[in-house]
Amino acid sequence: MKEKELERLNNLKKEELSFYEKGIKQIAGIDEAGRGPLAGPVVVACCIMPEDSMIEGVNDSKKISEKKREKLYELITQEAISFGIGIIGQTEIDEINILQATKKGLTMAIKETEQKLVQKGLEKPEVILVDALTKIDTDGIPYKSIIHGDAISYSIACASIIAKVTRDRMMRQWDQVYPQYGFAKHKGYGTSNHIQAIKEYGPCPLHRKSFIKNFVA
Repeated sequence: MKEKELERLNNLKKEELSFYEKGIKQIAGIDEAGRGPLAGPVVVACCIMPEDSMIEGVNDSKKISEKKREKLYELITQEAISFGIGIIGQTEIDEINILQATKKGLTMAIKETEQKLVQKGLEKPEVILVDALTKIDTDGIPYKSIIHGDAISYSIACASIIAKVTRDRMMRQWDQVYPQYGFAKHKGYGTSNHIQAIKEYGPCPLHRKSFIKNFVA
């Protein structure tokens, strides 16, 4: 690994290092993908990486190409002590709103992470680092909310990649069912082509009704 990349990763792990120095080892990072799109689910990922983890290229998922994210996803999920995913679909997003859906997905992701830890005979997370969210149900685990956490926390960055790749794979599958909308390309986000397709074909079951009111008569 080049010295510059090593330095970048060490900077990305400063948040985690402050906890490691206090003897706190089980640090869970949490991030989501899909709060803003007009279609599809919101996906929340939680992951605990080993203290010595230094996967080259880990960064905020939005700063990484799709091809590179796929490779990093495999490395992260193989190396993770534990990880979990919470998926809330478009129907429930419309029913409870995107913020509550994200928080529900977060709780699901934590529970799955904990279940995997129990299966390995390990303790539940000692602390949770989460990107921006507050007033969340973490099953009693202390948490720290970090603005732009996916850009300044290694654990959150790893979770952001898991969430993003999981959701992108789902949207590519949905593209085969509804090819007219171009989900494989824009992943449900409100691009001009996507909005034009909604106006031309009308919404499909994957669309969030509460998000497309401006485009549908």
